[in-house]
Amino acid sequence: MREYTAVIMAGGFGTRIQPLTHSTPKPMLPITNIPMMEHILEKLVDVGMREVVILLYYKPGVIKNHFGDGSKWGVKINYVLPDSDYGTAGAVKKAEEFLKKPFLIISGDLVTDFDLKKIFAFHEEKQSKLTITLTTVNNPLQFGIVIVNEEGVIEQFLEKPSWGEVFSDTINTGIYVIEPEILDFIPKNSPFDFSKDLFPKLMEKGIKLYGYTAKGYWRDVGNPDAYRDVHIDIFNGKVKYNYPGKRIRYIDGVLHLMGEAKIDKSVEIIGEVVLDDGVVLEKGVKLQNCSIGKNTKIGMNSKIRDSVIWENVNIGENCVFDYSVICKNTIIENDVVAKNGCVIAENVKVGKLTKIEKDVTIWPDKEIEPASIVTSNVVFGTKYKNAIFQNGIARGKVNTEISCDMACKLGEAFGSLLPKGAKVMVGRDETRNARMLKRAFVGGLLSTGIDVVDLKAIPPSILRFNINENEDIKAGVYFRLALNNPGNIEIIIFNEYGLRINSSISKALEKNYFNEKFRRVEFNEVGEIHDFDVNIFEYIKKYENRIKEVIDHHIIKNNEFKIVVDLMFGITKEIFPKILNDMKIENIILNAYSDENRLLNIYSYKEKAKEEISKIVTSLKFDMGAMVFPHGQRLNLVTEKGEVLDKIKGLVAILNLMNIDAKENNKKYKVFLPMWAPDFMDEYFKYLEIKRGRYSNFDYKQINEYDLIATIDGNFAFTEFAPHRDALFSLLKIMELLTRHNLKLSEIAKIKTTFYYKKEKIECPQFKKGKVMKEFLNLAKTKKYKKNGGVKLYEEDNNWILLLPDETTEHINIYIQAENEKIGKTMLKKYTDLIKQWIA
Repeated sequence: MREYTAVIMAGGFGTRIQPLTHSTPKPMLPITNIPMMEHILEKLVDVGMREVVILLYYKPGVIKNHFGDGSKWGVKINYVLPDSDYGTAGAVKKAEEFLKKPFLIISGDLVTDFDLKKIFAFHEEKQSKLTITLTTVNNPLQFGIVIVNEEGVIEQFLEKPSWGEVFSDTINTGIYVIEPEILDFIPKNSPFDFSKDLFPKLMEKGIKLYGYTAKGYWRDVGNPDAYRDVHIDIFNGKVKYNYPGKRIRYIDGVLHLMGEAKIDKSVEIIGEVVLDDGVVLEKGVKLQNCSIGKNTKIGMNSKIRDSVIWENVNIGENCVFDYSVICKNTIIENDVVAKNGCVIAENVKVGKLTKIEKDVTIWPDKEIEPASIVTSNVVFGTKYKNAIFQNGIARGKVNTEISCDMACKLGEAFGSLLPKGAKVMVGRDETRNARMLKRAFVGGLLSTGIDVVDLKAIPPSILRFNINENEDIKAGVYFRLALNNPGNIEIIIFNEYGLRINSSISKALEKNYFNEKFRRVEFNEVGEIHDFDVNIFEYIKKYENRIKEVIDHHIIKNNEFKIVVDLMFGITKEIFPKILNDMKIENIILNAYSDENRLLNIYSYKEKAKEEISKIVTSLKFDMGAMVFPHGQRLNLVTEKGEVLDKIKGLVAILNLMNIDAKENNKKYKVFLPMWAPDFMDEYFKYLEIKRGRYSNFDYKQINEYDLIATIDGNFAFTEFAPHRDALFSLLKIMELLTRHNLKLSEIAKIKTTFYYKKEKIECPQFKKGKVMKEFLNLAKTKKYKKNGGVKLYEEDNNWILLLPDETTEHINIYIQAENEKIGKTMLKKYTDLIKQWIA
């Protein structure tokens, strides 16, 4: 083996693992009472490393004071402290003077038992310029997914995907072996990342990157749950782990290593327990799978299991802690109980008889009064979920998963991203829950110096229109009941164009949220709410006037077009009837009133509504009918013959209408559809340029490249009006085109849709999704396939299956298209069986 230099990345802020990193850099968090990074250094020494570079950034003094010049470990340590955040590769570039030999990059904040010698051997065998160490994980969302071929050459990267983008469970561990000449491709003094910048650049230059799939244990200790779990894995023998230094280690009561501690003979030890010097265990103490830090005292009859206790902690008598972390310099008085886990940060005092009911976090320097019952609302099922937002939307149960406290914090986190004094437009549906949470969120915005334009109860499409139209509005927020999940609420955040925030803004917002370092303005800089001085009707009028500019409503009126519209108890009840009446379009409006109970069961009501609207349209000989869903963004169409168009026929009808209009105007329209939309009928649309893929992160310019963006669920965005979905405008546009070309809705829906199209959901645990997608992609590679919003495998030209992990539930979504039902059902069974095998 050649000589290598090691580079330890130790500059991270540890935002997601707060409050454990309140005063301790993440690499210095204790694992069995020694800093995490010390375990990494020991591994490097074991494989013969003699030169180590440590890249610092956050709290560098803590790391330098502990490791010194490295002589204690028999290595030479050079420290590099960049003057700014240059990204992962940019930071390594700052250490170039120490990297004349091939070098290993490894993070200081992980636990692994990978055999580093095997990684070096692979690198040398392949004569690789850059080797990436890979592993498989249950949840790949926080890592970079990697695809390699049979020779180990990397074919594709995808950095920190959403579930909708996952195509494998093989991820980049951040452990690299690199030849020095690769540093020439990294610019000096410029932000540059390995995965986002360097790797694509090298691949463009034709330099082969190799991936070595390592066997063994690897854990990114990214949040408090991972911190606790890695200890449990160590105690249960899942990781080959050395205990460097002098420690007391008990396995089922048998002493294995000697140190200094005062332990009463009645103490009961179960499983594996690690004690540091100066620990005092009083009479009747019971410990199971624990790590207890230096100079910590545990009082009589206390029971601690699956927990990590740091140094200088004083735990009183009769206390019970399960699955807990208690940080340094904390005092726990007698009879404190936390049976369901907790994280107690440093310098906290918990009074006697306190009960901690759930897995909550107590932040540093707090004092909990005696006999308190400490509760905390769980954020989306787990306290430290990797992502709050999916496609710009936060969802959860009211008052448990999304509480007023959380909504206020989200407001503070989002406001802190915007410049002080910026204006944010907010709105809501008519439910009490939306009103409550909107007020809490607005309070958070105001505290960061943000002004709020409150449009109160208003359709989201009108809110988004006005955000886009007003240059002084920098963002928007909407609060609404989740129709498909009673009791859930949705918070949607929009950018300055009225588009949902993209993934990068979502991640920045979440970082602010978990970090809790919000901007606090002076009392005279607190934001203002504009509500009494806002005439909401002016905003509605601006919306209506814009519609009249775009839609030739005179042609609809002059053709005596008649329509029945069911507003489904939604927020459009006062606006859409007024627009139709102002345009003098004959109409019958159904269910134009609020009914919160009906909204909670809207999908059950929908089937009855279809029958009613169909009867009215046919009996009164109206030209068409429409169901406008409660939030005013989705449509169901009903022909003059009373046929309620299903999802496919509805989409086909609109595409055909656009195609006819394009032909008449001698032009081509550009249309964007999701990857899972059927394509069997595309041959009919000669005047449409149809593209399929994933558009959740499209910016304003990209959206405006298309004339129509649609789904197969009745959502249409005609960009001549606005870049977002709007059922009201879409319905008027359909009416205009029908009358302009003297067409009936039933005529344009006649295109053959007898092909087989099916969507199914298969239950799949979250930790198996990556594996399923990897297996499916490996299978897809043997045939024609596409990846852009799921993985689509083609059996034949028009017969395909698409797999897409559900972003919010533990399911895999399957979409099948086939030329007939027999082929489709055969395909569905074949791939359903395969998926179930992969999950098993």
